[in-house]
Amino acid sequence: MFRADRRSIWAFGVMTALSLAAAALLSLGDETEAAPAAGGAEVTLSAGNWGLSFPKEGEPPVGNATVEQLKRYDAYYIGDTSQKVIYLTFDCGYENGNTEQILDALKKHSAPAAFFVVGHMIESAPEIVKRMAAEGHIVGNHTFHHPDMSAISQKEAFRKELDSLAALYKETTGQELSRFYRPPQGKYSEENLKQAQELGWKTVFWSLAYVDWNTDNQPTAEQAFSKLLPRIHDGAIVLLHSTSSTNAEILDELLTKWEDMGYTFKSLNEMA
Repeated sequence: MFRADRRSIWAFGVMTALSLAAAALLSLGDETEAAPAAGGAEVTLSAGNWGLSFPKEGEPPVGNATVEQLKRYDAYYIGDTSQKVIYLTFDCGYENGNTEQILDALKKHSAPAAFFVVGHMIESAPEIVKRMAAEGHIVGNHTFHHPDMSAISQKEAFRKELDSLAALYKETTGQELSRFYRPPQGKYSEENLKQAQELGWKTVFWSLAYVDWNTDNQPTAEQAFSKLLPRIHDGAIVLLHSTSSTNAEILDELLTKWEDMGYTFKSLNEMA
């Protein structure tokens, strides 16, 4: 199923989706920020981009949907804010030589992570995907083709994107894919959240990210630390991209710095 004659189409589709993601992120600012509702008014769940605002460094950010609203649909953007814990997650659109160094750093720190993969990642780097699972990490669903899922209204089309990825993962590894799902580009709607829940998936957004996805303009280590250290917070779900050479280079030091701040690392399995 999903053989080599599809890969050139796949690569084009993934790169197009990544370009769209870049444009979406740029429209929201450096850290995908969005202003919270004025006066503390309840945010309405509607189609759009996941976004955050950081009223105070070191404290949990405000999402454009609340913890309570998301929880109705088995969706999350932050974990246990009563403990100094971090949940590490990586989005994996394709392999460009950085993932194994990331896995090495995680192994050194005994830090569990969740890797949200797409079809191209499994097809082009099956041994790396197998290594993720073998070393105790969650392998999650980032859809097969990395589309804007908020634009898919029919449940069967929505299901196909998730089930096709899960089938490819099982065909490749012999294991069942974890039931954690991350919407590509952070695009979602209330109907998406409901569909994912009905299909047995937990939707995972994030509470900390930075501009690490542009492989042609990678941040320096200092720029990365200036975003990732002051804004870390209890219960953070951190989004990083496995394609980032900066992430591969700094991850060992970054994990050490967070440990020195008193943080430990936990799996999404311990949160949900």
